[in-house]
Amino acid sequence: MLLALDVASSICTVALFDPAGETVLAEHVWRSRRRQTEETLPVVEETLTRAGAAMDDVRFLAVTTGPGSFTGVRIGISVVKGIALGLPQPPRLIGLPVLSVTAARFMPLAAPSTDVWPVLQAGRGRFNWAAAPADDPLWLPAAAEHRAGQAEALAAALRAEGRPVWLVGELGEALRQDMQGLAHVRCIDPAAEFDLPEEYKSTPRFTKGAAAGRTGLTESRGEGLARLAMRHLRAGSPAMTAPLQPLYLRPPQ
Repeated sequence: MLLALDVASSICTVALFDPAGETVLAEHVWRSRRRQTEETLPVVEETLTRAGAAMDDVRFLAVTTGPGSFTGVRIGISVVKGIALGLPQPPRLIGLPVLSVTAARFMPLAAPSTDVWPVLQAGRGRFNWAAAPADDPLWLPAAAEHRAGQAEALAAALRAEGRPVWLVGELGEALRQDMQGLAHVRCIDPAAEFDLPEEYKSTPRFTKGAAAGRTGLTESRGEGLARLAMRHLRAGSPAMTAPLQPLYLRPPQ
């Protein structure tokens, strides 16, 4: 089993994934008010119980490494390391940048002439974003590839981009309004199912026994992280040997 944790931001998810059956066995998504320290381990236990699994069944651990809230990123990595130390059989660990996970579900769906820009809200009206290469399904953006700024800075970067762009992630209504004047930019916010073709609308979420083989925009965040982690594991990508450490873009305040 693969246990996937994404607690880097206020919307958190824990998912248990069966790699053999390509199936989400159980998943819990919740909004955390900077309480990942208290909430994450109980949710992990609840998710395993819901799936009828035990911690010793876990053979792989995946976690988002940032950017995100300093507390959330640190707690996610610490929980994964702690679980790994307590298991009788050492699991394989993998950490993936948040923007890599955000972009992965959209990259196979975008036209070859369209770029995918994942976006993450960074608080105080700021955003983190990057441009994902369409031909790299195992994209691992380094800190230097991330950009940060207010909506005006993001809009300026998009105006300088001549190709069509899918701007994807938890954008929020204010950012979508700011992008309305950019004809070549399409805002896709899975949280709001904003501006999605009807065939890409999400199906009702299952908390246990989610159907196997669901891909693309029907994936939840936890499922997307689990599937991307397995692709990296099977490809023996650099993420397998990289140190499991936070990806911070600015010093703590």
